[in-house]
Amino acid sequence: MNELVLASGSPRRQELLKQMGISYSVRITGLDESKITNSDPKKLVEELARLKGENISLQEGQVVLSADTVVSYKDQILTKPTNAKEALTMLSNLNGNTHVVYTGVMIRSKSQASLFSVATEVEFWDMSNVDLKDYVDSGEWKDKAGGYGIQSIGAFLVREIRGDYYNVVGLPLSLVLRQLKEFSIYPSFPKEKVSEEEK
Repeated sequence: MNELVLASGSPRRQELLKQMGISYSVRITGLDESKITNSDPKKLVEELARLKGENISLQEGQVVLSADTVVSYKDQILTKPTNAKEALTMLSNLNGNTHVVYTGVMIRSKSQASLFSVATEVEFWDMSNVDLKDYVDSGEWKDKAGGYGIQSIGAFLVREIRGDYYNVVGLPLSLVLRQLKEFSIYPSFPKEKVSEEEK
């Protein structure tokens, strides 16, 4: 089995891979993402994932997984807010409306590569300004596209999702696992212990 290199410092992506029993090492690219611009969110996340993946040098038997996530609302791309005021503005715009979360993924070895993206629609409840401010005050908006985390406190903002939940967390896990198999990387599921009576 090949060795997986995760080109991401995201604790959410790391936790998702651990959840599926996939071992990996982390290597951060140092890519200046602010210099990469594209008005099309699908093309933007694919381009960022590609650049992150290609910025990692690989040895034989290594496979790199890189990803990038953005939120798109009314043709505006929302990345990670830089401060609490910006986070509150983002959440106020998304409040009571539907936005789309895009994640681009690149999986690459020395001999092959796969580049794809996944889109998920997310609808927010119509929240009060107090609720939004309380959420921002929690600090959970930090380092999250669109200023919220669906996997934690931010779940109370979300009325409905249409598509892959894990894509909103930061990695379309089911599709990624299927693609990793093409690179000889497989999940390791724990085996249930069976008693003598159950055999």
